[in-house]
Amino acid sequence: MSRRDPRKGLTMIGATPGLRVKQLEVKTRKNNGRTRSRLVQVPIKPSNVTSPINSSCLSTPSKHSRSPSKPHFRFAHDEANADDMNPPPLEPLRLPRKKTQNDYIREWIHHKEDLLRIMLEMEAPPSPRNCARCGKDGVYRCTDCMHQLLLCTDCCRLVHNVHPFHRIQQWTGEFFQEAALHMTGLKLQLGHDGAPCPSAIIGQQGPQSGGRLNKAAMDIEGGPLPMNDEQWEDIDEIPLHLRPPSGSKYLTVIDVTGVHFVLVEQCQCEGADSYHLQLFRAKLCASTFEKPSTVFTFAVLDDFLRDNLECGTSGMNYYSKLRRLTSNVFPHLVPNRYRELLRLARQWRLLKLLKWNGFKQTMDRPSQGDLALFCEACPQPGINVDPTDDLNDWKFTRTVVMDGNFKAEHMHEKRPDDQVWLMDGRGFMVTHPPYQAYLKATPHITEKSTCNNHRAISQANISHGKLRSTGIGATACARHGCFYPHSVVDFQKGERQLNMDYSLSNALSHNMMGIANVLCFYDINCSYMKNLRKRVDNSDFLHIPSTLWIIPGIGIWHVHGHKEECYARYAPLFIKGSGWVDGEIIETLWSILNVVSSSTRGMSSPHRQELLDFQMNDSNFMKMIRIVEHLSQKLKAARISVTMAREAFKKLDEAVPSSHRAAWHIQEQSALSGRVQDVSVMDIFEIQLKKEAPTIRTIELKLLEATSQPGVQRGAASWLTRGLEIEEAEIMLSITWKECGKFPSEIKRLAMARRADRLASERSRFVADGQIYMEPLNVGALSDEHEDYVNVPEDDARHDSGGGDIFPEDEDSNESADEGIEMGAPKMSTISHLPLPSNVGVDRCHAAGVHALLDMELQLRIGQANDALHGLRLALADKAVVFRGVVCQAKTYSTRTRAWQIVNSIDSSVKQHAAIYRRCREAMIALGADVDTLSRFQELLNSHLTVDTAAFTQNAHSHRSSNLPWFWSIDIPRDTTSKSWLTEFYRIHWLRAKAVKDRWEEEEELLASEFQWAINFFKYHARKWNEKCVSCKVAGLLGAASYAARQKAIYEQLAEQGATKWQNMNPYMLQ
Repeated sequence: MSRRDPRKGLTMIGATPGLRVKQLEVKTRKNNGRTRSRLVQVPIKPSNVTSPINSSCLSTPSKHSRSPSKPHFRFAHDEANADDMNPPPLEPLRLPRKKTQNDYIREWIHHKEDLLRIMLEMEAPPSPRNCARCGKDGVYRCTDCMHQLLLCTDCCRLVHNVHPFHRIQQWTGEFFQEAALHMTGLKLQLGHDGAPCPSAIIGQQGPQSGGRLNKAAMDIEGGPLPMNDEQWEDIDEIPLHLRPPSGSKYLTVIDVTGVHFVLVEQCQCEGADSYHLQLFRAKLCASTFEKPSTVFTFAVLDDFLRDNLECGTSGMNYYSKLRRLTSNVFPHLVPNRYRELLRLARQWRLLKLLKWNGFKQTMDRPSQGDLALFCEACPQPGINVDPTDDLNDWKFTRTVVMDGNFKAEHMHEKRPDDQVWLMDGRGFMVTHPPYQAYLKATPHITEKSTCNNHRAISQANISHGKLRSTGIGATACARHGCFYPHSVVDFQKGERQLNMDYSLSNALSHNMMGIANVLCFYDINCSYMKNLRKRVDNSDFLHIPSTLWIIPGIGIWHVHGHKEECYARYAPLFIKGSGWVDGEIIETLWSILNVVSSSTRGMSSPHRQELLDFQMNDSNFMKMIRIVEHLSQKLKAARISVTMAREAFKKLDEAVPSSHRAAWHIQEQSALSGRVQDVSVMDIFEIQLKKEAPTIRTIELKLLEATSQPGVQRGAASWLTRGLEIEEAEIMLSITWKECGKFPSEIKRLAMARRADRLASERSRFVADGQIYMEPLNVGALSDEHEDYVNVPEDDARHDSGGGDIFPEDEDSNESADEGIEMGAPKMSTISHLPLPSNVGVDRCHAAGVHALLDMELQLRIGQANDALHGLRLALADKAVVFRGVVCQAKTYSTRTRAWQIVNSIDSSVKQHAAIYRRCREAMIALGADVDTLSRFQELLNSHLTVDTAAFTQNAHSHRSSNLPWFWSIDIPRDTTSKSWLTEFYRIHWLRAKAVKDRWEEEEELLASEFQWAINFFKYHARKWNEKCVSCKVAGLLGAASYAARQKAIYEQLAEQGATKWQNMNPYMLQ
């Protein structure tokens, strides 16, 4: 039998008889979430040996302890010793701790002397200095070969016949210096599997032996010639390995090991391939076809593309690395083949894409988007979805996201008419000529946004003269982050709607046959979608089927920058069928493209298009090979979240009367079904109570529109409003500073100091403007008179009745503020006196003839008080809902901690609104408000700032007898009860909790379907490659057939991996 300690997750699996050891099964969790088990033998001292263990070791270790030196676990001795009068002491078990990076470095420090000694020993040849193969005098060693064997000239040449691009060193008698393999007489033989061509040997015997050269041989005769001495004036100063072979025909070969000069002998047999094809068969890509002198190995081209994809390495930086690999001391003497590298890289990208996508012949010309991969988990009828399925079902909704990227700029070209397009429109970027025709035929119509002033709209028509393109716009899969083929467009100015229309139109034509619904996320969808159908119908270049329903949405991060009503109308939480998606995944894709954006800025248009296409294709490829693991992790999280969401909603739903539940359910279903025709029906997810009391903005507008009063300058209302806003900002700063505690961090102190400095500047400008509106009074003198600061209202200062303190639970708030001042921080726990009529006094204002300002400030104070009470009600109701629905239901320490953090943030808002209201009421009294006004705006006590959570338990006894404070009904229509606020908040929380539950349930169902769609996608492509394999075998194309068979095997492995993963996650289901 095994015993388990629940505190440590360890199982004692037995003790070896006769030995004082016990075996433990230790389970550790890795970063990837997997659990690793291993056996540990724990030695136990004999019973007659005492162990100096103090009493502190017998205590239970803290769960936060991670140090291996602390006791974590202990066991008693064998059961045979259980009855001993003096049982042996318990021995602590010190579990092995996982080593950190610093632990490994500390181990290395002890060995660094030995490592350095060996490195220096390797600088000298072995003794005796003999060839490792034949025993002759050793001269050369290869730095790229294992063990760096010392070889003679002949052996070095023979060994490197199959490694002609290794770097070697030559012994000079004192040290090893850089050398080149051509110095050993090595020649690269083309054809005949690396052996010398028989025809070449016959041809070298001359005309006397009847030898002759074929046309291919004559081509090479006019090929690369020896380097002229004029180009190498100081040839004696050039290192030996950088000198080209003298009097011989050679090639400059660029490999991952650097730049090499290689002697080449081509095949001269009758019917042999041309020279550049012979080079290509040797995995050497010639930079030119006539008289090639420079070649690039396949390895260096692949390495450059890989470096460019993963690291964003530009061609200039990559070739600079190759020059330093060739000679770290004299890189400037290495031939510059940077332009050839860029040209060969373009050609290599196209060849790789054609090969990967199965285009083996010229007649198989790819069409738009054919050289691009697309999402394997999105529904594509005929590929991973059966076209006979009911495609109107919500699961088959395509989810797309659009956005612009202004990092991918492009400068004007020097020769725009002299361009060679290798894959125009075959990848992700749209075809150039049709897109330019569309831009010329489509006028840009500036539409005024009804929402906030978003940059995508306000800067849509800004021109940048130095740039041909200010950025790119793209459409991607919103659930998995795959770019749509043939949908990426260039911006000519800003992010104009006509650009994004073209992108969306092309994206919605890719494998969409039968799809009836599209969920489209875009940062400005509240404005963009209004006239989309009209713009599409008026264009001959755009086509979106009229039967296709497009549901607009805004990403969860961007929607908070919109107006308040946009949240319920466009947030993914309230979109039926969206699952748990954020709509912001395209922002993560830009970071991948931005790796190469800087290097594409000055490229030609075709080169830039090819590079961006290749980068996006690689992004989609990486998504494809990781999709199984990605979906499995999301499905595991979704299953946990579904359970939690259901439990949370169930607890909330049980407290709802059946009449309310039925009414709210009808509201929800009506809104979700009618949102496509009218998105405003989604407003039921927001608070519906009508706010009748005028706000400060309403009163300010009323005062500005009224005729000016005698003795009052125009703009006085706005000036007074500025003063009230400065007071509010000072109150908020004071409360925030007090909440920082006794010892705030330097970052917090700096942030507070900056806010205080900005407020001081605003206050100075306000006082200066006061000279205009309160000219009879000396505002400067008033400011000096009230230079001293006064603290935020406290119990003993202004609210002796017991309700003035807005920090009832923070007994040391003043102490923390004072200590902060003592530490050198500015006085941020205080509020200044501004030259407002309420601070100047009624009598002095009447005497100065500015009594009209008294009435204006009183009206503004009433509006400010209404705003403060409105915010106070919102915060208190939110706090009650959160406390009952989250805090009280929390079962774990971490969940409870997060819940209390939410409550504390709401408490801060309550303090701010309460302090602002109390300041308003004091000003009303100072301004001589009448009895009716003061009876309406009563004194706010601390006891008023609490809400009994029983108000949310509909059948609770305390709920029936409880009374809400006076301010809960001050802003409610008279025909409603004071409980309507809490009922409305309860309705909102019920609707949103149900939305969370519904979205998670949809997410779980969607992920299960996407798992199957991904497997179907792999199986589909495995079948397609199998068909290509069969057809190539019939046509006698054995190489193409072999490649097709390899691709088929890869897709079958991906499908098998997905099926196995799905089976492991669903063991109860039959495969």
